Amino acid sequence: MSSAARRAPQEEALVQGEYHFTEADFKAVAAMLHADAGIHLPPAKATLVYSRLAKRVRTLRLASFADYVALVAGENGKDERINMLAALTTNVTRYFREPHHFDLLRTQVLQPLADAAKAGARVRLWSAGCSTGQEPYSMAMTVLSVIPEAARLDVKILATDIDPNVVETGRRGIYNEEAVSPVPKEMRDRYLKRDRDAGQWVVTPELRSLITFNELNLIGDWPIKGKFDAIFCRNVVIYFEEPTQERIWGRFRTHMQPHARLYVGHSERVGDPRFETDGLTTYRLKGGAL
Repeated sequence: MSSAARRAPQEEALVQGEYHFTEADFKAVAAMLHADAGIHLPPAKATLVYSRLAKRVRTLRLASFADYVALVAGENGKDERINMLAALTTNVTRYFREPHHFDLLRTQVLQPLADAAKAGARVRLWSAGCSTGQEPYSMAMTVLSVIPEAARLDVKILATDIDPNVVETGRRGIYNEEAVSPVPKEMRDRYLKRDRDAGQWVVTPELRSLITFNELNLIGDWPIKGKFDAIFCRNVVIYFEEPTQERIWGRFRTHMQPHARLYVGHSERVGDPRFETDGLTTYRLKGGAL
């Protein structure tokens, strides 16, 4: 048993459970998550941290959380640190979540750009915090509803997330019956192919060709060239402290076309005075116009 594990019982347990979990353990995990992803974990989240990471402690056959913290903080803990991030981040998503945003994407962005796109103009959309891919695929179906030939044009969607596991799920484009249930039947029949034996639906090559899935940390470097006509970043920055949120809004601004729209989650607000809202959690640059 490591010296960290022997010391752990001397500290009072922060959460009662199978493994000894102290305030020091929680603070160490919270500090690493904040450093890696910008996510703020208040003390009230201690029980959540314990419940999600106890599975990792058990899987790795460690004696205590102190041993787990030592592992993820050490030189050999890079892979497990990714697993820790995945365990502690919430990937709640579904097709056409907050459907009014896709209606607005159609009317605010795509319809005004359709003729230019058909003439060869560049159109770029970004799903920032794409989770398992339902959001960018919903965006792609919306694009094709306005510009049916988009796959043959210079129309692309960038889908990014910090978690490599969910990025890979999106890249595969395979979903179960429950996941695809919000997709309108006409779109489902056209852009998703059913595998009855497996009980799954597979995204068609046409839909997949519009999207590039990449790992990206919103508080890290953005290897992105050019500007976007629409950015979806919904229910992501809510997990950041206010200064981090403001930095991200400012960085988005520099990557937006003058006419672009930024779509955020229903409980989020963009405090940057260089943005103005046109309602329903949709923002544009002040003075921007198509």
